[in-house]
Amino acid sequence: MQERDAAAGAGSAPAGSKGGIEMGNNLADFIERFILGKLINSQEGHVLMRRNDLAIELSCAPSQISYVLNTRFTPDRGFVVESRRGAGGFVRIVSIVPEVKEESASSETVLQVVARLAEAKVISRREEALLCYMLEMSANFLGKKDQFTVLREALHRMAGKV
Repeated sequence: MQERDAAAGAGSAPAGSKGGIEMGNNLADFIERFILGKLINSQEGHVLMRRNDLAIELSCAPSQISYVLNTRFTPDRGFVVESRRGAGGFVRIVSIVPEVKEESASSETVLQVVARLAEAKVISRREEALLCYMLEMSANFLGKKDQFTVLREALHRMAGKV
């Protein structure tokens, strides 16, 4: 129980809680915190898990996991979710684009982010080449923050969520 809460960054369960979730808190918030905790602790910048195993671990239905993945881990929020259903199914969540508040806020360049996505097999090598070309061409007239915005929008469109 404490291991589950620690992974979610919530500490030990407080008195008056049920199954590690404080009464009154939204289950979706708890699932999101749990997955974010796993991402933060990941050395690779992504997590790979089975939806059913996660649902069992969090004592919820797999559809609740799907809801959180579809609404909270979107390209707009800086994530790509790859999902394979079936007996060997899995869910891979990749943190893709850092939030850039000012021009020098991130040491990682937009091209390094694209390379990381290709390395993690979130995008194909062909998509990597196209994105790099597009971003290199736009580098002359876009600042770093705007380049990340363009990348986020391109990934959003590639995911079919126009």
